[in-house]
Amino acid sequence: MKTIPTALFILLSSVAVLGSPGLGRAASERSPVTLEGQTTSAELDEETLCAIGRGRKCDIRLAIKQGLFETGLSPRFPENLKCRGIDERWAISYTHKRNRESYHGGIDMPAPFGTPMIAAAAGTVVGKYRGDRSYRGMEIILRHSPEDTGIPLWTYTQYAHFDEMPKLEVGQRVRMGEVLGPTGNSGKTPTRRKRGKQRRPAIHFAVWYSTSPRFVALRNKIIPVDGQWMDPNALFRKKLPLDSYSMKALPEAEKKVPISVMVEDGKVIPAETRIVWPYTCRRG
Repeated sequence: MKTIPTALFILLSSVAVLGSPGLGRAASERSPVTLEGQTTSAELDEETLCAIGRGRKCDIRLAIKQGLFETGLSPRFPENLKCRGIDERWAISYTHKRNRESYHGGIDMPAPFGTPMIAAAAGTVVGKYRGDRSYRGMEIILRHSPEDTGIPLWTYTQYAHFDEMPKLEVGQRVRMGEVLGPTGNSGKTPTRRKRGKQRRPAIHFAVWYSTSPRFVALRNKIIPVDGQWMDPNALFRKKLPLDSYSMKALPEAEKKVPISVMVEDGKVIPAETRIVWPYTCRRG
């Protein structure tokens, strides 16, 4: 595994301990205790730091190498239910919005202001950010153990564009389907949209995974040790493989992924699922 150069390691270690004022951080976002699995930046290799963190000076090819590319997957919802679909797909090009090569690190599902975002699985809040200078705006990141999901990986789900800061705290456990907060359109407006056009309210839902239980918290980012990107649709396959290379290679007939959901009355379909779509569905 490649190690981070000494100067970069010192910088990241300082950030991890002290934080950095003015970078979309609220006082409630930083936990006074180290969470289970949380480690120091010394365990991050430079490729993972750039691939998942995607800093402005990072080579986008590292993110692509670790799974940030289109797979062709799409959701297939249960019959006789109305569920919120995707209007901005996984890994589509955002280059025209960012003025540099960039790809969508999640899926977006539009919903009216105030629509509750729900936890896709049981897990622990490991990140909570106000995101004043982030395109994602107010967000929460959950960490899920293999026992939480039934998948032999450590997974991380990101929920962004809340209308107000969620009341959940870092370190708190949540249940599958628990309400995280209301949908909004928070976040910095992309350069090309600034001429009077606002972002529609929606959830930005992203997933990372690792075979390691360890992760690092750096300013407004959570980076799993040896982390990889996952097409969020792949999470609902609930079995290995889930990596983007394998998903892209699937036969076309297998690329419509059956989605497990929670209905507005609290019922889950199928009944034994440990993973649900991050919005409830309604009957009819």
